[in-house]
Amino acid sequence: MWTHPQFDPVIFSIGPLAVRWYGLMYVLGFAGAYLLAVRRAPRYGLTKEQVSDLIFYSVLGVVIGGRIGYVFFYGLENFTANPFYLFQVWEGGMSFHGGLIGCMLGVLWGAKKWGRSWFELADFYVVQAPIGLFFGRMGNFINGELYGRAADPNAWWSMVFPQAGDGIARHPSMLYEALLEGLVLLIVLLWFSRKPRPRMATMGLFLAGYGIFRTIVEFARQPDLHMGNNGFLLGTDWLTMGMILSSPMWIAGLTLMAYAYTKNKNGPYTGA
Repeated sequence: MWTHPQFDPVIFSIGPLAVRWYGLMYVLGFAGAYLLAVRRAPRYGLTKEQVSDLIFYSVLGVVIGGRIGYVFFYGLENFTANPFYLFQVWEGGMSFHGGLIGCMLGVLWGAKKWGRSWFELADFYVVQAPIGLFFGRMGNFINGELYGRAADPNAWWSMVFPQAGDGIARHPSMLYEALLEGLVLLIVLLWFSRKPRPRMATMGLFLAGYGIFRTIVEFARQPDLHMGNNGFLLGTDWLTMGMILSSPMWIAGLTLMAYAYTKNKNGPYTGA
């Protein structure tokens, strides 16, 4: 059993300017996505400038969509009581699912601008997404947030999070997510995207992969207690908001893959 080291969230500060670990993780995530995208771009007929634009659009989408998604998925009561809660970003709160919607709208913006197929750009772009997911979850770990449910204290991988205030050994669920939604999903998508496959298939695999991995981890992740019933929904003792939001993803992903391999008339094209 381990104890979370309770990192100082501030790396360093100069006067009123503070550089935080969580912010650095966002920078590393987008920088890593950019470098990989630039390397893969020529095979998709994209220029370095277009990749820069896509990253910029997606940054806006992730930040704006992530905040709006968190407020409406997890903090609707706060928003109803105080609509300005939406802008109180210093209190924290970002939703991956909202960020994904915002990011895909950013890709749509690029597709319209360049006269490209949205699915073609989405197939290209989602391969880089797990890099951001990995660093984002590492930021959660550094902050000691989104920790897991109680675990066997005799398990070597269990961890006490002093932030929880109860001294209970827990699952380091943010590390599970970094591994599955980050490293494993990245390797799978890189391998898959290099094979001949029909349009929509890579996007479908990303949605299915993330949705399935997130659902699995939700069984170890501490639910959002402020939502009542210890964070479980619809009167159950197992269903969480994360599962509800992830279900449409893996269903849509598997549907897209099935359509791509049976109905898609664009035919297979070489991976990049």
